[in-house]
Amino acid sequence: MEEKSEINGHAMPDSASTGRIVEPSARRSCGDKLKEFLRKNLLVIMTVSGVLVGVGLGMLVRSMDLTKAQMAHFAFPGEMLLRMLKMIILPLVVCSLVSGAASLDTRSLGKLGGIAVAYFLVTTLIASSIGVALAFIIKPGVGAGSLSLGLETVSSNKETADSFLDLARNLFPANLVAAAFRSYATEYKMVAAGNDANGTTLYQKVPVGTETDGMNILGLVLFAMVFGVALRKLGEEGEELIRFFNAFNEATMVLVSWIMWYIPFGIMFLVGSKIVEMEDVVLLVTSLGKYIFASILGHVIHGGIVLPLIYFGFTRKNPFTFLSGLITPFTTAFATCSSSATLPSMIKCVEENNGVDKRISRFILPIGATVNMDGAAIFQCIAAVFIAQLNNFELNAGQIFTILVTATASSVGAAGIPAGGIITIAIILEAIGLPTKDLSLMLAVDWIVDRTTTVVNVEGDALGAGILHHINQQEMKKQQEQQQDKELSEVRVEAVANVQAEEETSPLVMHQTKASAAMPEAIESVL
Repeated sequence: MEEKSEINGHAMPDSASTGRIVEPSARRSCGDKLKEFLRKNLLVIMTVSGVLVGVGLGMLVRSMDLTKAQMAHFAFPGEMLLRMLKMIILPLVVCSLVSGAASLDTRSLGKLGGIAVAYFLVTTLIASSIGVALAFIIKPGVGAGSLSLGLETVSSNKETADSFLDLARNLFPANLVAAAFRSYATEYKMVAAGNDANGTTLYQKVPVGTETDGMNILGLVLFAMVFGVALRKLGEEGEELIRFFNAFNEATMVLVSWIMWYIPFGIMFLVGSKIVEMEDVVLLVTSLGKYIFASILGHVIHGGIVLPLIYFGFTRKNPFTFLSGLITPFTTAFATCSSSATLPSMIKCVEENNGVDKRISRFILPIGATVNMDGAAIFQCIAAVFIAQLNNFELNAGQIFTILVTATASSVGAAGIPAGGIITIAIILEAIGLPTKDLSLMLAVDWIVDRTTTVVNVEGDALGAGILHHINQQEMKKQQEQQQDKELSEVRVEAVANVQAEEETSPLVMHQTKASAAMPEAIESVL
């Protein structure tokens, strides 16, 4: 019996010519799938390749014994990438938050904001707990007391209270223009406060406010949020300005899409130059290997287990499917060590690859890049316990609790820049009464630990945006169902009213109805 095959649903006799028609179409579909995959993931493939090529290039150039000037020239393409990303941060953060806050009604804004703050605080507290637990299990500071790496000292004499007061002051910058490039910081000067009985002059340490270089991102975030809410309150009068910020935001995202094509090339030189600049890696790893291992293990546990479980608990969706769309921002975070510099590519990928609502992503991601520092909290807690063990300092329960609370609170104000968390460790050390002279050890290996730290920081922001998007969708579904139920009930009421009206105005129908009700046997016999 002649075999038959199908083309477009029609049965045809099997022949060599039919086989030739079917096979190229199958091959074409595989080729199309491959092309589609490459088209969608070209940037990801190029970015990951850039990191790998950068490692190889760094190893190759390292053997050439370059001078400091030659190293700076080699790092130039990577420096240009960082400058581009930092250039776009200010317009992106301000416009995203103004348009995001203005697009959400006050009730939704309050609810989503409350959930976001709770999520950020809980995840950071969990991260701090993981850090402290790992530090006590692995004991990175035990046996590392004889370190002599010839490092420069890092001094920090700021009081813990002043650190938190500076955080509050930076929330309300005195000058918005200056906040774009300066932050408030407390310094101290010694002032004569009289003489003692022997005639010796007594001095008091008096806090003095100064301005330090660096964007006050915290103040700009708060202002942009409140300004967006104020524009929404204006109603029609504020519509034009909201449209302006929306257009500004969209134009900024176009710039981001252009910059992202430079990322693979810039990352190659960023990673390569860092490998060239490394000094004695073997000595660092042997001396501080347990500290590096504890920090990276903490990041793997928090980023690979805890955060995905939280996401799954809220959404009942596969968290790794969500994270697979964010490889480009994760690679950028790994290479730049800056949450703020990763923000442009993160917003773009979360919206385009994972379908998160623009209103959610542009509202929550800039805030997350500023206040949510899970990875930083882990390595800061490990560093604090490490320095305590290094100095043979026994920590009691009260001091451990102080480390947890201080790390959680101070990570809010940690700068989203490379080595920004080192200053925060000084606050924790001051809070528990430990010397800050050993901070130089943290600085020596910060370039290693800071990479996984930044990846976990931005992962926490992205999953938070995914959770809020899911909650927002559920709320919208509930509202739509309630609206449909309300419309159905109105339709039923109208139908009942129409039936009653017909009965009242049609005595013939009423007569027939009564007659049929009186003679059921007759109806049955007819049927």
